[in-house]
Amino acid sequence: MPWQLSSQIPINPVHAAVGKTGKVLFFAGSGNDPSPAAYENSPEGARLWDPQSGDFTAPTIPRDRNGNPIDIFCAGHAFRHDGRLLVAGGTLQYDPFYGIIDVFLFDFTGNNGDGSWTRVSSMNRGRWYPTVLTLGNGRVLALSGLDINGNLDRNPEIYSAFTGWSIFTQQTSNLSLYVHLILLSSGKIFYTGAQVGVNNGVLPRILTLPATFDEAIAEQPVSGLEVPEYGNQAASLLLPPAQDQKVMIIGGGDIGVATNRVNIIDFKDSNPTYTTAPYLNYARMHHNAVILPDRTVFVCNGSGKEEDIGESTLPAEIYNPQTNTWTVVETPIVNGRVYHSIAVLLPDGKVVVAGGNPQRGVYENRIEIYSPAYISQPRPSIISAPATAKYRATIIIETDQPARNIKWVHLIKPMAPTHGLDTEQRLVDLPINSRSGNSLSVYVTKNRNLVVPGYYMLFIVDNNNVPSVASWIQIT
Repeated sequence: MPWQLSSQIPINPVHAAVGKTGKVLFFAGSGNDPSPAAYENSPEGARLWDPQSGDFTAPTIPRDRNGNPIDIFCAGHAFRHDGRLLVAGGTLQYDPFYGIIDVFLFDFTGNNGDGSWTRVSSMNRGRWYPTVLTLGNGRVLALSGLDINGNLDRNPEIYSAFTGWSIFTQQTSNLSLYVHLILLSSGKIFYTGAQVGVNNGVLPRILTLPATFDEAIAEQPVSGLEVPEYGNQAASLLLPPAQDQKVMIIGGGDIGVATNRVNIIDFKDSNPTYTTAPYLNYARMHHNAVILPDRTVFVCNGSGKEEDIGESTLPAEIYNPQTNTWTVVETPIVNGRVYHSIAVLLPDGKVVVAGGNPQRGVYENRIEIYSPAYISQPRPSIISAPATAKYRATIIIETDQPARNIKWVHLIKPMAPTHGLDTEQRLVDLPINSRSGNSLSVYVTKNRNLVVPGYYMLFIVDNNNVPSVASWIQIT
C-alpha cells in the first residue's frame, strides 16, 4: 500500500524539520491550546522522531527566568550551515497574539542523538508567524510577524553568529504573516504571493537587500498572478531543478473557499511574469508540496474549504515539470489534515505526513508515510560519496551499477515546513562531468544563492527516473 500508518505523536506537530541524522523534529510549544493544563501535560512541546524505530525523545526547551518553557508555537525556522535548526520567535500570549524575541538552535546530534536546544541572541523585535530564510552568505533573515504588542512588524533583521541580530531601519511594504519567500540565484528574494491570511494588498514582488541596514529594501512588484487574493494557505516552491529558476504557486484560498489555480513564473525571462499552468485536479488550501527525488512535486493534505475536514478527503497529486502535467495518485488513509498539517521528504525518498488541527484542543496524532511508485522499483545505490564538498569542487560518486545508467545527480535541501511554508526546500542539479565504470564525476556550483551553506541529501537517479536512497553531504 502506498500509504501506511506509522507512529502516534504525543504533541500537535505544527512545525517539522528533517535533520542530518535522518530524524525528524516536530514541535509546537503550547500547540494551539492556551489552557495551562494542555501545556503541563506536554511541557516540552517538542519531540524528535526516529523513522526507523518509531521512537520519540523529548529534548528540553530552555526555560524563562521563572522556570517555564518558552513557547515556540508559531515560530519561524531555517537551517544553519552546521545542520542546526535556527528557531526564531513564537507566542507571548494568545487572543490577541503577541510575538516573542527569543531565538534557539536545535542540534539533532546533541545529547547523544536525542537532540538538544540552546538559546542564542534574541531578536530586536518580537515575531509571531514570521518568515525565516537562510541567505547565500549563511546569515539568516527574519521578516514580518506580530511583535510584542501584537502589531505587524515591518522592519526585517538579519542574524549573524558573530554579531547577533541587526535590524533594518527602513520599513518594507505591509508584507503579511508567514509570507512565502524564496532565495533566487541572483541573491534577490521573491515573495510568491502566498502567506497565511490576507495579502494586505501587497502583490508578489522581488526584494533586493541593500548594502547597509540604514537603506531601504528595494521592492519590484511582478504581475500576472491569477486571483492574488487567494494566496491564503497556498503552497509555493522553486521547481526542480533550481537552476531553471521557475517558481510555482499552488492552490490557496480566500475566506472559506479554496482554489485549484496553479501559476508559474520564470526568472530567466527578462521581464518575469506569472503565467497560467495546468490546474490542480482538486481545489485545496492548507496543503503541502514536497519535491521528490525523481524531480516531480508531490501535493497532499488540505481541504476544499478552510479548516473543513468534511471537504478534506482528497487524493494526493503529483506534478511533473518535464511534461507539465498533474497526475492524481492514492488517497491518504487519514482524513482531516488541514490547518497545521505538515509533509516532509525522508532520505529514503518516502514522504512523512502528520498533523491537522481543525480546532483548538483537537489534532490528528497519527503519522502517515507515503511511498511513491519508485520505492517498489529496483533502485540504484550510492556506494561511496564524500561527506563534505566545497563550492566549485568536482566530487566522485561510486554506484552499484554502470555509470551510464545514471541520468541525474542532485542535492535536495532537507525540509523545515510549517503552515504550508517551507523556505528551505529546493533541488539543485549536480552536472555530470564524466562517467567511468561505476564512477560519476559531478560538479558543485559556485553559486551560494543556489546552494546555501549547509547539509543536503545527495541522490542519484537512473535512466528510469528511479532515485537512490540519499547520502548526506555538507556544502561549505
